[in-house]
Amino acid sequence: MARRWLAIAAATLSLPALAGPPYITDDAEPTATGHYEIYFFADGASARDGRDGSAGIDFNYGAADNLQLTATLPLAWTAPAGGGGASSLGNIELAAKYKFLHQRQAGVDVAFFPRVFLPAGSSAVGENHVSLLLPLWLQRSSGAWTVFGGGGCEIHRGGDSRDFCMLGAAFTCQVNERFQIGTEVYHQTADTRGGVASTDFDVGATYDLGPHFHLMASAGPGLQNRSRTDRVVWYAALLWTR
Repeated sequence: MARRWLAIAAATLSLPALAGPPYITDDAEPTATGHYEIYFFADGASARDGRDGSAGIDFNYGAADNLQLTATLPLAWTAPAGGGGASSLGNIELAAKYKFLHQRQAGVDVAFFPRVFLPAGSSAVGENHVSLLLPLWLQRSSGAWTVFGGGGCEIHRGGDSRDFCMLGAAFTCQVNERFQIGTEVYHQTADTRGGVASTDFDVGATYDLGPHFHLMASAGPGLQNRSRTDRVVWYAALLWTR
């Protein structure tokens, strides 16, 4: 089954730049200095050999100008097509996003967002070794429209996992003060020995309930090798910002 996807940290949704979750592709905007974002999320994917997913908390903090610190704590589960299944603590994630180029100066925002994945509570629901993701994210906003994307590679040293790279691009439109829609395409090379590459497409939306609470969701089909990878992927979250 294709690697489980989790939400990645985004800009504070009460600010003008709206990107990141509910999309797999991340943006280049760190959380504003001194502000918090807490995503109460759930996600999942279905494939020929079963279904898997996770639910948990994704915490972001604007630690300094252009610097965001992130911690993600997921409870992961898997339900193989042949029966059985398991649930356990997934791969805890620790990350830091640093924006080093700004649109007003360079025409585009650019951020480096290294992420460490700690061993999962069970190899049935995640990797039982440490891995490292090294991505670069770019973003440009104009009026109601924002385009963001980029990619990187994840380094593995254990089990049947193998190093892989990913690339994604997303477009969003702020329809009104509360409602945003968007779409993305996301590609990933094989992440296990004998595995295949995958490409996913999804459509997402965010609705602001108020200045501090936001609903978001996305869903879409797999496009490449979907008989062996993702047939459907989805994500939903309640975001609290402060």
